Amino acid sequence: MASTRISAKLPPDIDPTKAPLAFGRRALPKLNEEIQSPELLTQQRALMALCDLVHDPEKVYQAIQIGFLANLKTLLLHHDSTVRQKTTEILYIMAMHGVGRQGLIRNGVIPALAELLDDPVDICRKNTHQVFEMTAKLPEGAVDILRAGLIPLLTFKLKSELDEIQELILDTLSNCLRVDASEALSSGAITILKEKLTHSSVTIRSKAAWVLLEIGTHPEGKNVVCEEVIPVLVSLLEDTDPEVQASATGALMFATIKPQGRCSALGAEAIPPLLRLVAGETSKARLSAIKTLTMLAELPEGRRKLLDHTDTFRQCLNDPCEAVRRAAEIAIRVIEWKP
Repeated sequence: MASTRISAKLPPDIDPTKAPLAFGRRALPKLNEEIQSPELLTQQRALMALCDLVHDPEKVYQAIQIGFLANLKTLLLHHDSTVRQKTTEILYIMAMHGVGRQGLIRNGVIPALAELLDDPVDICRKNTHQVFEMTAKLPEGAVDILRAGLIPLLTFKLKSELDEIQELILDTLSNCLRVDASEALSSGAITILKEKLTHSSVTIRSKAAWVLLEIGTHPEGKNVVCEEVIPVLVSLLEDTDPEVQASATGALMFATIKPQGRCSALGAEAIPPLLRLVAGETSKARLSAIKTLTMLAELPEGRRKLLDHTDTFRQCLNDPCEAVRRAAEIAIRVIEWKP
């Protein structure tokens, strides 16, 4: 399906090739002065020169040491869209390096970037969300985003943002909610994520299911997923995309740890599509499907329905993956158990 892509092209009157650049260690201090210049063109050219330099981790370290981040934070609210674009791009490139992510966290860049969530320029918002996504890969980065109170804002933005930005938001939420899901639950994230499970984009469906999986790993999250989402997850077991199937099966596996989740999954007729995933030759969801069926077999109705399908699990005893073989053995024991 065709979609509009966010362009990072600069205005035609900005020529980065005309940006004067000092060489050596003096380059960064000079640029730090120039980005504070009252001359707009000087600022723009300095930011473009800096954008090239920060691809080098050593330059990122030097830039942080001489206080660049304080000035870049100020430029996030600049009236000129080119300045905001290049500033957010620099921060994104810095966030691609470990030393850069640490620097952004220590210097309070994440709360400052929150001001750009409503920026009228698409590329500024995309760069902002790329910083969040990269930072959230670190546990301390995820905590920083949580402490900044960004989870409700990010969740709400799933309703209106462009698809490629929604993908970034879902990646950020996945890493943050692995740490703590309480704020997401209290802000109605489940309802919004449930809507995304039927999105036309395969990537968004898959990532939304993965976020629900992370929510389902928390005790309070399992209850909500059981009550509101299981029927949709069951429908996604037959999605045409293997990644969506895998994400949905993983989320369902965590949801069925709770007794009410098992009852809900049985009521949604989860067993037939799960068995098909177990039997599929290239199914990425096989392990999660076996574990989910094992939990459903702990209910008398589930065991009764699965007794005629033990051959499906026996075929997995020769699977090249040891975890799949072990899970299949457990499933057979549970299904054939007699009081």
